[in-house]
Amino acid sequence: QVQLVESGGGSVQAGGPLRLSCKLVGRPINNYSMAWFRQAPGKNREFVAGSGWRGRTTNYADSVKDRFTISRDSTINVLYLQMNNLKPEETAVYSCAAVRSFVIPSSSPDFDYWAQGIQVTVSS
Repeated sequence: QVQLVESGGGSVQAGGPLRLSCKLVGRPINNYSMAWFRQAPGKNREFVAGSGWRGRTTNYADSVKDRFTISRDSTINVLYLQMNNLKPEETAVYSCAAVRSFVIPSSSPDFDYWAQGIQVTVSS
């Protein structure tokens, strides 16, 4: 019914930018609140950024709020995460998620649909 497909991961040097993309397949993306999570080795999955229904609201983890931007292009059903000034400790698997909700949850169990996850490696 709903599938999320990520792209744009890879390796980047510390301080550099990277943009992740997540295509929602099967339904219009504006029917869903969307979010990005990440999980570093040995750590719990962490909320990074969220985009509410139709992209009208956004929120961010404090650690990324001045450097990352979440956005969506509803014409092509894609969610983006623009990451700037990346730090080595932000090396992680990044996953996009979706839920049919007006507001943005920040807890991973509240999201119904998940991408497989994509590796981001930040080197020094």
